Amino acid sequence: MGTRLRETASEVAALLWREHVVYRERGGGVVIRGEHVQRWISMAPSGGRDEILLRAGRILDGGTTAPARTEALASLNAGTNELAAICRRLLAEVTTDPARPSPPPRRVRKRERRIRKGRHTSLTSWVVIAGVIALVGLYAYNAVLARLP
Repeated sequence: MGTRLRETASEVAALLWREHVVYRERGGGVVIRGEHVQRWISMAPSGGRDEILLRAGRILDGGTTAPARTEALASLNAGTNELAAICRRLLAEVTTDPARPSPPPRRVRKRERRIRKGRHTSLTSWVVIAGVIALVGLYAYNAVLARLP
């Protein structure tokens, strides 16, 4: 069923969006991501034979996925067009779901980052290294003094 589910998901994805990514979930399901529309569809095997659970949700800032907002059961034997129609309905519900308003857009401040080439040891690191060397030297000095008559 896994191979068949992946093939079906690829066909449905091509009908939904020109730009999409299809990948397998850990549980054996398949996810279709539409980054440009900030939405995702999940197809997973259900308890029934040839039944799949379709879930839809949003993609949050940073690329993480929000929990599913809508879901429906469908037959894997249904045609690709029928499955795409169900997915479109779920995506429309995700878009217009008044119970869960979308988060306000965040303003991202750009920080200037200094690009470092290679590794550099900071001043604090050198102070720590010097302190450890001094302690080892003091211990060795005391050990030599303790052996003198």
